Amino acid sequence: MSKVANRNFQWNIKETLDWMIHLVSYALILLLLSLVFKKTIYIDPEHYWIWGMVVSFIIYVLNRTIKPLLVWLTLPITGLTVGLFYPFINVFILKLVELITFRHFAIKGIFMPFIVAICISCINFLVSEMVLKPLFRTKQERSNNL
Repeated sequence: MSKVANRNFQWNIKETLDWMIHLVSYALILLLLSLVFKKTIYIDPEHYWIWGMVVSFIIYVLNRTIKPLLVWLTLPITGLTVGLFYPFINVFILKLVELITFRHFAIKGIFMPFIVAICISCINFLVSEMVLKPLFRTKQERSNNL
């Protein structure tokens, strides 16, 4: 296998693992929060795990596509509020997911979307720092740490 083909193959594996790990972590946090807050977070109980994965997939896609645009558009407001507006972007994405999935996913209340958004952000950070970065370190970085 040539070096270019080998790099492309490694890149595809890294992207696939990144996608799968984020998808599972989003699904787990949503399912756990829906179990803890049964009256405010609703995931269709008929196919609970399937809808949890579908919702996490939609969140992942929206975070990779629409969120960067929203961050760029709301940069002045986020700057004026010293970053306090940033969670509203995550809440907007959660509400958009709620609209897309119609009756299969719902977050009731005003403060619960903020709690879910903060939990997803924290889990996303932990997954990136504790799982993905150590997993994808190069051999040279590993030898430098020894």
